Amino acid sequence: MMQGFGSILTPNHSTRPYTPHLNAVSKLSQASLFITSVTCKEKRLCECFDLYNELVPYGEAWSWQKSIVKEKKALIQRNHSCSDTLIILQHHPVYTLGYGSSEEYLNFEIIDAPYDVYRTERGGEVTYHGPGQLVMYPIINLRNHKMDLHWYLRELEEVVIRVLSSTFSIKASRLEGLTGVWIGDHKLAAMGIRVSQWIAYHGLALNVTTDLSPFELIVPCGIRNRNVGSIKGILAEFSSFSQYGASDNNSIDDFQLIDITHNALVREFSEVFQLELSLKPIKNCKTNALLHPL
Repeated sequence: MMQGFGSILTPNHSTRPYTPHLNAVSKLSQASLFITSVTCKEKRLCECFDLYNELVPYGEAWSWQKSIVKEKKALIQRNHSCSDTLIILQHHPVYTLGYGSSEEYLNFEIIDAPYDVYRTERGGEVTYHGPGQLVMYPIINLRNHKMDLHWYLRELEEVVIRVLSSTFSIKASRLEGLTGVWIGDHKLAAMGIRVSQWIAYHGLALNVTTDLSPFELIVPCGIRNRNVGSIKGILAEFSSFSQYGASDNNSIDDFQLIDITHNALVREFSEVFQLELSLKPIKNCKTNALLHPL
């Protein structure tokens, strides 16, 4: 039986043993240092917890977000300044549903779910998170930007569209009436947010080297007759990757692809939202004890 709002729907479910494939993880690298160069005196400060090469349990990341939101609300109530926060990470395989999601989009019974299933307070239908997918959780004080939810979703989409264009020469687009970033009928990035007292959280998930087979067990985002794609899959359809001087996209391994995409996401997020990202030490991360280094 499904549990109530804001809960894990598979409380007694033990996740099947999972060994990440090489195409689902990222090497430890110097890439995180890129954040410190994304600065501008005119930009607002945004603290950044960059765990992009970590697999963070979904429940821990979700609790962490809510804790940060609570802190920001308390600051606002005391009329203190409230800066923004960005968390970047990957998740262990997990399915998440929005507050109004329907079970009809699950092609399995909850009691026999292949991975943990969470019902959250974000908008949208069911989606999958897993290794090889870069997840960005901006915890944004929209009072400092624009108090318009549609504007915010379009800006999140703009971040990904710019990444695909400037870094991979891939022309992506929005589809009228649908949220996310698309290449043809393939959805590469999904967005789902929650806004409380103009503090936005949850965010976007971009498939980079993701194993897409778990999406076959759901109707992703409740959209039938359309497909899910990844950057790796799209690049495989092209014969060159000219920006990096490669004659063949196979010369860029999966680790590099994660690193390259991460750097581009950081850069474009900073530009789109006009934020100066300040990298915070991992020791300040409340979920640090539960992280699983790749």
